[in-house]
Amino acid sequence: MFWNEDESPEPDATTDDTLDILFSIDCKSIPVDHAYLLEQAVRDLVPWIAEEPGMAIHSIHVAGSQNGWERPEHGRDTLLMLSRRTKLTIRAPGRRVKDLMEQLQGARMDLAGHPLTIETGKIKPLSRETTLFSRHVTFNDDSAPIDEERFLETAARELERIDIHIRKALCGKTLSLATERGAIHTRSLMLAGLTREESLRLQARGLGQHPLMGCGIFIPHKGIDSIKKTH
Repeated sequence: MFWNEDESPEPDATTDDTLDILFSIDCKSIPVDHAYLLEQAVRDLVPWIAEEPGMAIHSIHVAGSQNGWERPEHGRDTLLMLSRRTKLTIRAPGRRVKDLMEQLQGARMDLAGHPLTIETGKIKPLSRETTLFSRHVTFNDDSAPIDEERFLETAARELERIDIHIRKALCGKTLSLATERGAIHTRSLMLAGLTREESLRLQARGLGQHPLMGCGIFIPHKGIDSIKKTH
């Protein structure tokens, strides 16, 4: 964990030409570990997505726990039960939003025997929150679990490349994503104390490898202070 209380960055009101497209979907269930399956299915529908810089596919998520329901353990053999409110979200440069909307709306895919129909898409701008969270982050050495200290050092180095300075950071436990080439090991990462301009830049560019598998995609988070007290 990195923690620097001395800096109070001022927010910057700059914007970025990157957007999220939230597609409604008709699907009853999918494997919990579906990142690779989803990437392959979307690439079959829009092959150019793999060559276009700035593209990222969010993993499909529902509430972690509510009304006594607990999210299943990660894996291909366990299922995530979806509701009509569940969305398929793709992050894309603004110039590609129209293409994605036209080519994906009404398309059908199959995720390991689970049919999914993509319905209407809705555009959402990136968040201006300055505390961000990514469920999965992985770097070049993703074939084996990476310890927390080395993970944070690598994250700090990669963030410096895009002129983002870590002030407060917290990473989670190792989680693997299944692919046909073997498991990819990831960790979650939360960053706080960003400027607004840094937040927008990080959301637009992402961090690390495998953005089409939902890795390195940052979303807004309520805050990090309460988590800090438990460490």
